[in-house]
Amino acid sequence: MLVLGNWKMNTGLAEAVRLASDVVHATADARADVGVCPPSVWLDAVAERVRGSRVGLGAQNVYPEASGAFTGEVSPGMLAEIGCRYVLCGHSERRAILGESSALVARKVAACLAASLTPVLCVGETLEERDGGQAETIVADQMTASLDGVDAPGSLVVAYEPVWAIGTGRTASPEQAQAMHAALRSRLTECFGTDGPAIQLLYGGSVKPDNAAELFGQPDIDGALVGGASLDAAGFAAIVAAAG
Repeated sequence: MLVLGNWKMNTGLAEAVRLASDVVHATADARADVGVCPPSVWLDAVAERVRGSRVGLGAQNVYPEASGAFTGEVSPGMLAEIGCRYVLCGHSERRAILGESSALVARKVAACLAASLTPVLCVGETLEERDGGQAETIVADQMTASLDGVDAPGSLVVAYEPVWAIGTGRTASPEQAQAMHAALRSRLTECFGTDGPAIQLLYGGSVKPDNAAELFGQPDIDGALVGGASLDAAGFAAIVAAAG
């Protein structure tokens, strides 16, 4: 099991350092793998707090080039050097607000794998797409497009986050989440053969301590990408504990 906290554009410096320290302490005895993804400006400070612990460092974004005239961007090599293990790629907020295409996301995934980072590919459908009855096909196609050109999955992780459940307090039912994860695992097997079933699939979208255990009890859910609840160390640790 893997539980990642996505802090998004939250926390000041002191708050980020304190939260990281609290997460390290609260998850010291966890059996699941744990990671936190702070804002990029706090990566260095958080790296100092999680170094030597079981908490892995993650970044919320990356640019798929090694260096160059890309003002404001951060390369895979920079993230690796600072101690990152995980990198979120294609979060729905970046797709919707910043216009990231699946083609760009695919380049990010490939660049992370080449730099020995673990890309966490985010996919999900809108409420309109779910109500249209084609959610599983739409999300599987989005995932396939976001892996275009990736020949081997390496350490790839896929996070399914229904857009309608992110930050809304609504959560896909365990049955809905399991059905989507099963469809994604089937597509990953089509894409990568025997390597496909081993790829970790995370659920995201208003994961909380009171619904985590039921979600984690589904056969194709291998953990969670946690948003708002990851900003509270005790609540995040409770989710981690529910993962086993």
